[in-house]
Amino acid sequence: MQPRTYGLLLVTVATVMWSSAGLFVRMLDLDVWTTLGWRSVFGGLTLVIISLFGRRAKAPTAAIPYGMYALLGLFSALSMFGYIASLKLTTVANVLSIYATVPFIAAGLAYLLMGERVERRVLIASAVAFVGVLIVAGFSARLTDLAGNSLAFLMTVTFSILLVMARKHPSLRMAPVNAIGSGLCVLLCLPLMSHALPSLSELGILAVFGSTTSGLAYLLYMTGGRYIPSSEAGLIGLLDVVLGPLWVWLVFSEWPGGSTIAGAGLILVAVFWYLWSGLRNSAARKAALLEADRAA
Repeated sequence: MQPRTYGLLLVTVATVMWSSAGLFVRMLDLDVWTTLGWRSVFGGLTLVIISLFGRRAKAPTAAIPYGMYALLGLFSALSMFGYIASLKLTTVANVLSIYATVPFIAAGLAYLLMGERVERRVLIASAVAFVGVLIVAGFSARLTDLAGNSLAFLMTVTFSILLVMARKHPSLRMAPVNAIGSGLCVLLCLPLMSHALPSLSELGILAVFGSTTSGLAYLLYMTGGRYIPSSEAGLIGLLDVVLGPLWVWLVFSEWPGGSTIAGAGLILVAVFWYLWSGLRNSAARKAALLEADRAA
């Protein structure tokens, strides 16, 4: 499998995992801070196990300073915390509209830190997807949502930094980074979460919730982001905006509304057009190289 295809596959699988978060939240009768705290506990444990296994299974690579792991772990914690906190202070639509800027922010950071240029079709697809998320949001931002919007922007920026750094430093092990982030997130939630132990059924749901959406999904996304431009990974990640409401609608019959469907349609068109055009261009280049070899 080609590295680019491998990266696209990992990022897509991670996005599908993330999109299931709404289903788990609907299954739990817990406050948001308790949910986030336990989710981070199980996600962190999953990542610690992966980190220990990866250290034994892989040969040593270029050394990365421990200080960088600590700093990126802090960014990971801020991203996780900012996401849930923003949902508490403002609407989901506002958070999603801000999250839609990930491809632009990641592309800008990648250009500044790595000199990675952005293809024209990435910009076109990102712009169309951003319009789709604005439709989902319904332009509902209010002045009273300033704090929540600021936290959503913090989440978006820190997530973009992680995405770019994973690509800039191929030897950086993302499992320890996100394990540190999960641990810090637990510490941030402790003062606000309930200290009563959830029921066995709730712990089971939290275990699956944390290990998939907070553990494996982060790891797969950041790993896949090494093999494709950061702007592309951010664009594919916008499928979360579409799939999240879709799963809740299919399982819990929660109608997303006309604006959500219209905006989601635009996002899907943008992402699939981008992927299809990439495959078409790749096939054309292969055909041209094959024809050149035959002519030679």
